[in-house]
Amino acid sequence: MTVSLTSRSIVRQMSKGVKRECEDEAGNKAKKPGIGHWANGLITAMEDPNLKVLDDDQVVVIKDKYPKAKFHFLILPKIPIPNLKALTDNHLDLLQHMHEVGCKISQENQHAKHKFRLGYHAEPSMNHLHLHVISDDFCSDSLKTKKHYNSFTTDHFMNSAKVMDCLKKTGKVTTPSRGDCEKFLKQPLVCFKCGENMATMPKLKEHLKSHV
Repeated sequence: MTVSLTSRSIVRQMSKGVKRECEDEAGNKAKKPGIGHWANGLITAMEDPNLKVLDDDQVVVIKDKYPKAKFHFLILPKIPIPNLKALTDNHLDLLQHMHEVGCKISQENQHAKHKFRLGYHAEPSMNHLHLHVISDDFCSDSLKTKKHYNSFTTDHFMNSAKVMDCLKKTGKVTTPSRGDCEKFLKQPLVCFKCGENMATMPKLKEHLKSHV
């Protein structure tokens, strides 16, 4: 039986034994983020009734506060798991449940003009493990930068099924290095549907409309 934790207790438990250098937005070293730190925003969002769309004994599903597509949901476990690197094969059932919930949500919102992607960011900016369930239209005012787009259309985005397969085979999840992740996010803007290169984000977003 999964124990539901408050946002404060999740932050407290995740901070134990997790050594992570934090930087503020200017790139300066910062103190380990506490409950009010922006990096812990997802943990507090789990308790926001305006964002919550599903709550069961293992996970909470919320709408992304800054969606990068028409449909963008996050599935978060109720137990404290900071990131993919903290996963062990003991978490396989949990990840399978998260995947199944994600599939259900995508089916409920499915449309002929878009498909859904289920996956994790290799180097997430926010604390607490979360599975993205996002439609591939990428039609959103919050999709503003090349980093936003590339985080979902390059190898920075790790497919949910492949993550589970890796965990099942090796007992852990191997993620790209931080250097590789930075390279993924800096890759040129390319339409993921047709491969055409785009000079700017406005041109890319306008081009993507032709595929919808």
